[in-house]
Amino acid sequence: MHTWLVKEIQLFWDRIKSSDKKVIAILVSIALFQTLSWYFFSRRFFRENLSSQFFTGIDNLKLIEYLYWFLSETIPLFIMPLLIIKILFKEKIKDYGVSAGNVSLGVKYTLLFSVIMILIVWFSSANAEFAGRYPHIQEAKMNWTIFFIYEFGMLIYMFNWEFAWRGYMLFGLEEKFGFYAIFIQMIPFVILHNGKPFLETFGAIFGGIALGFLAFRTRSVFYPVLVHFVTMFFIDFFSVLRSKTNELGISPKSLYNIIEKLF
Repeated sequence: MHTWLVKEIQLFWDRIKSSDKKVIAILVSIALFQTLSWYFFSRRFFRENLSSQFFTGIDNLKLIEYLYWFLSETIPLFIMPLLIIKILFKEKIKDYGVSAGNVSLGVKYTLLFSVIMILIVWFSSANAEFAGRYPHIQEAKMNWTIFFIYEFGMLIYMFNWEFAWRGYMLFGLEEKFGFYAIFIQMIPFVILHNGKPFLETFGAIFGGIALGFLAFRTRSVFYPVLVHFVTMFFIDFFSVLRSKTNELGISPKSLYNIIEKLF
């Protein structure tokens, strides 16, 4: 038994030594980073470990909770991968999408995807249940200052999120898997949507592929960041407008009614 186990361990170690170390490092590290994210940089961690100790009696505690999540994710989703890139791989961060990339193509795709998503969101927000769900903090529906602070935090989070999947993982695996890296990074992206409404999780399959392709073609994570942020911003924005005006129509007249009631 002992000899058999030693041989199996040796076989495993030999396979590790003969494998692509960069691929293994990326796959293991991204699992580690996401685990750290879930247990130490989440809203739940803030509520259970920080809220009662450091933020008692603070106004807008829900906003602070979300800002903790949005901003602290910079550590596991950006800084830690960055250290791997610079120290372990000794590579340039621009090779992982932190650059302007193909600007002309990026602008075209960003405008196209953004217009499509804004239209989809406009129609989706006509559903009362959908509109009532967003933004995730109800205070943002009553206070525009809170709304824009929340959205700014969301923008930072989107950069970290896109860098982790469409930057570090996608470009890190591209050398080994080429075009298939787009589909590999889509898998954890979809899994992390589990627990959200079915259509949102189902749509993440196509969204993950589309954003991966956008990063792949433009050689930049900034365009996926913009598309993802624009989508989330207008989900919140349209939901707030509909909540304030109780207007759930989808026609241009409904949009006019919203503007008229607000201004």
